[in-house]
Amino acid sequence: MLHPAEDVPLAPLTTLGVGGSARYLARCQDTAELRAAFALAGERGLATFVLGGGSNLLVADRGFDGLVVTIEDRSLRFEGEDDAVLVRAGAGLAWDELVAAAVERGLGGVECLSGIPGRVGAAPIQNVGAYGQEVAETIYAVEAVDTTTGEERCFPAAECGFGYRWSRFKGEDRGRWAVVRVDLRLPRRRTGAVRYRDLERRFSGREPSLADVRRAVLEIRRSKSMVLDEDDPNRRSAGSFFLNPVVGDPEAEEVRRRFGAGEEMPAWPAGEGQRKLSAAWLIERSGFERGFSIPGSRAAISSRHTLALVTREDARAADVVRLAAEIRRGVLRACGVTLTPEPVFLGFEDDVETLLSSA
Repeated sequence: MLHPAEDVPLAPLTTLGVGGSARYLARCQDTAELRAAFALAGERGLATFVLGGGSNLLVADRGFDGLVVTIEDRSLRFEGEDDAVLVRAGAGLAWDELVAAAVERGLGGVECLSGIPGRVGAAPIQNVGAYGQEVAETIYAVEAVDTTTGEERCFPAAECGFGYRWSRFKGEDRGRWAVVRVDLRLPRRRTGAVRYRDLERRFSGREPSLADVRRAVLEIRRSKSMVLDEDDPNRRSAGSFFLNPVVGDPEAEEVRRRFGAGEEMPAWPAGEGQRKLSAAWLIERSGFERGFSIPGSRAAISSRHTLALVTREDARAADVVRLAAEIRRGVLRACGVTLTPEPVFLGFEDDVETLLSSA
């Protein structure tokens, strides 16, 4: 029988290291235990939240008055000997373990996603992406459990509603489905993908192997404190705190004009009539430097990457909220663009928009 733990601190389970406790926490080893946890929550009238690696999460200082569930299935199987291999991974597996195993076997499609913290189950929800790749490119199917009914369902990739850092699990079905397994179809390749400027500079004139690309991505991420490293003073972060904003072509041109025609503005096509801008570039051009902090706050912009917000000892979630709100106001004032936070906000009384507008 399932016996959830009570009053469990959540800060140690997140990479930001702040926030209060969960009223209950259940560690589920399999789908049967997961369904039992959701049934228990239904009987007691508890809100539920599925916690992965805690690398994209900001927990309120007051905690979460409900049931937090973790999925502990760390299985990993490779099936097939054809040009493409089906990879089946349990939601509890560390994402980078999957990437490392795939690259070692000569399977491409995820090498640029090396070093991303968190677990496999979160990858399709967020549609994780980095250095020119997105997990949506290789996902074959997502197995999930309905948090209300316990129904199991397999979603083919075409039914997942993938977009930039988006999926149906983050949108219209937010909170309804708990991902328990992810299937990816990975092609056999000798060379790795080079679609990003930092990688193009490193490999100019040659075709790198999958291992070369993985090693380069890890080095770049480490230089920006974007890998988990206990010795790094910037380690307590949620990675990129803001999404790169997608705006219409006229809005992108207006931003460029604000900084002068001679200013090189990073921008990428994002569909017909739209451009994706660099949130880090906008933050820097709005006057925020690396290491910036509000007086009296225990949160700051990383000393290595403008897009990462970090916490110090004794920090509170309120410190992160105040800093994020200050940056967002500054970018809107200087650039006319509203930034959207990337992490999930858990346990706050107000929605994210209201929270950041009033902080």
